[in-house]
Amino acid sequence: MRMKSILMKTALILAAAFLAWNVSGQEKGRPDRDTLRIVSEFTLPSTPDSLSAYLDTVEVKKKMVINDYSMIGLQYGMNISQVSWNPSMRQKSLFFPYNFGIFYTRYGKMFGYMPYFGFQAGIIYTKEGYSFKPDDETEAWPDLGGPYSGVRQAVMDVIEVPLLAHIHVDFWKMKLLADIGFFVGYRLNIERSGQDIDPAIANSFIDTDRRFDYGIKGGAGFAFVFDPVEIHFTAMYKYSMGTLHQPDYYSTYYYRYSYPSNIVFSVGLHFQLTKRTGMTKHQLRREAKEQAGLTMSLDFSMPETEAREQ
Repeated sequence: MRMKSILMKTALILAAAFLAWNVSGQEKGRPDRDTLRIVSEFTLPSTPDSLSAYLDTVEVKKKMVINDYSMIGLQYGMNISQVSWNPSMRQKSLFFPYNFGIFYTRYGKMFGYMPYFGFQAGIIYTKEGYSFKPDDETEAWPDLGGPYSGVRQAVMDVIEVPLLAHIHVDFWKMKLLADIGFFVGYRLNIERSGQDIDPAIANSFIDTDRRFDYGIKGGAGFAFVFDPVEIHFTAMYKYSMGTLHQPDYYSTYYYRYSYPSNIVFSVGLHFQLTKRTGMTKHQLRREAKEQAGLTMSLDFSMPETEAREQ
């Protein structure tokens, strides 16, 4: 029975070391100093009852582990729109309470252990545009000239498809968010108004308009988490690199550029498609198989050991 006693002591040492490892909160990598201290100070009890009494004195601190999970959500927002003009034009901001989107979010661990990253993709319907204002002294209105002569305001319906790097830091029932990436878009229609404008351009695009759009966007926010639902509040800045008109529409010698920009405030309701924290079904099945394999291994090895002792 000496071999059986050695096996029992070895199993007790491994159990104590495994518990100390989990107490330290180390999911991967080398154990920290607290782990080494716990293992080094542990003295093998003479009986299982002594080990059980020791383990009852250990204070286990649970650590929230974020899984690689995904979500789908709906977003509603409002945006403030302007256009960056070159040469500059006097203008005022336009406010639009129209910003609707559907998003898919996928979280993942960078390098296998940094659970702060993911990506977000979606489709958004929104409005954007510009509105000129007169000079304070001369009261003269800016004029785009050419086919756009007399236009003082333009409003466009836009479809946008963003793809963003999504960074999150989770704590308690909340998370901090940051996004940065790019988008592509398409200007669906336009409504122009002003002084003596050409009726042909009032509600339609013309040859010198550019309808495809692209650019960059980024922002930050926070979220409340009520598994399996999350409520996200974000503020985003979008800058278009797709000009509204052909730069040489007015003159082949003097180009005019127009790049829309928007500040968007939104709230989103997101639904978790997979488990956010704790062990997933895949992890539970894998652990069950490993435990079953270990149990079978021990069952087969014990009779051989006892046979040798006899």
